[in-house]
Amino acid sequence: MDSFFDILQNAYSTAYTTAYKMSAKDEKFIEPRIYHGGSTFDLTKRWYVYYSYQHPTKLNKDGTPAMKRQPTITMGVNRKYKTKGARMLHIGIVKEVLLELLKGGFSPYKNKLPFSEQSLNYTTESALDYAYNYRLNTLSQTSIPDYRSRYRQFKKYLEGKNLLHQSILAISKRTVNDYLNGIIKKSSARNRNNTKTVLSSLFGVLEKQDIIPRNFIEHIDDLKSNSVVHRTYSLNALEGLFAYMKENDPLLLLFIKVVSYNFLRPIEVCRLKLKDLNIPEKYLYVKAKNKPTKKKIVPDLVINELNDFDFSNQDYLLFTPDKIGGVWDSKETSRRDYWTKRFGKLKKKFNEYLIEKGENYQLGEEYTVYSFRHTFITILFRELRKLYTLTETYDKLMLITGHSSLSALKKYLRDIDVELPEDYSGMIGQHLRLVS
Repeated sequence: MDSFFDILQNAYSTAYTTAYKMSAKDEKFIEPRIYHGGSTFDLTKRWYVYYSYQHPTKLNKDGTPAMKRQPTITMGVNRKYKTKGARMLHIGIVKEVLLELLKGGFSPYKNKLPFSEQSLNYTTESALDYAYNYRLNTLSQTSIPDYRSRYRQFKKYLEGKNLLHQSILAISKRTVNDYLNGIIKKSSARNRNNTKTVLSSLFGVLEKQDIIPRNFIEHIDDLKSNSVVHRTYSLNALEGLFAYMKENDPLLLLFIKVVSYNFLRPIEVCRLKLKDLNIPEKYLYVKAKNKPTKKKIVPDLVINELNDFDFSNQDYLLFTPDKIGGVWDSKETSRRDYWTKRFGKLKKKFNEYLIEKGENYQLGEEYTVYSFRHTFITILFRELRKLYTLTETYDKLMLITGHSSLSALKKYLRDIDVELPEDYSGMIGQHLRLVS
């Protein structure tokens, strides 16, 4: 700690003499400073952070707002830290956190100081562990591995920076930004954004539990990223693919029909158990990610496919690798990946079949199991638009797809280019005739 203390000593040695040089006209506060026992850094004296803030009503003789010295802040450093280096390190953290709060609009006349001695007691490791274990109670099984991986990688980074065993208050916005920038260089903006979401979730827990003053990560902007493309199938490709699956993998076809006709995500189908379907009354219950269970109708297109299967053991999964209704001891993410790979293998053979038949198209990586959901929502939207206004179509479609809000539905429809304009050749042709 002594070598670190030497660095801090140079940084703070003039703090006391320069504390009140800032003009009250320029800021609502005078920057926090540290009193560290005098020029000799006397450990027998009381160390503290001090600052002044504009009084809400009092004025100076020249009419400018009067600065008022605020109560000093120690956060228990005099009692807990008995070496110069340790005490300076932690009182320095308190000073920097207070400065960030003041810059962000904190006022001692309006707000209670949003951190305490308890905050200084939490190391970065103990705080992150606490937040992660707290969040485990609210995460779905599909989210847990992702959270665990990103939280562990962040801890490893902090350990390399000698920050893991410092106070959680020492973690700044700059620290997190540096980490996120490193992810960009190694992978992608999307991976960086997903990591930011996880870290913001953890720091959000710490803010709510009054361990840190604020979750600054939520104010870090996302970067533009290229989303995974799930291209909709043409009707010609769809008919050919369904016929090929019927002949070569009817169970995969049934899985895809449930995705297609019920507008479910593949992982939602993987979650379905027999007890989630009420065949006589034609509805099912589906659990979406981090959302309450939803009740959806089951169209006759699906009912007719499932009518002849045995539903007696209600705890069985709806889909297993070799049959409808059975036990499959695997995580839902692994089950989803299984169907994704199974479809990928079939698609490869289908492409070979297309070449043999002399067809002039192939299905690339952008055609996925998820693409079937996009395709059938597009088909339904265009059929509804033949009968209803755009607003009425949105209302009816939202009931069917299960989107939580109209804005979410509209964004989804824009993303998959569900509505295209009519042919405008006539307008362009008319213009060309006029100028020719």
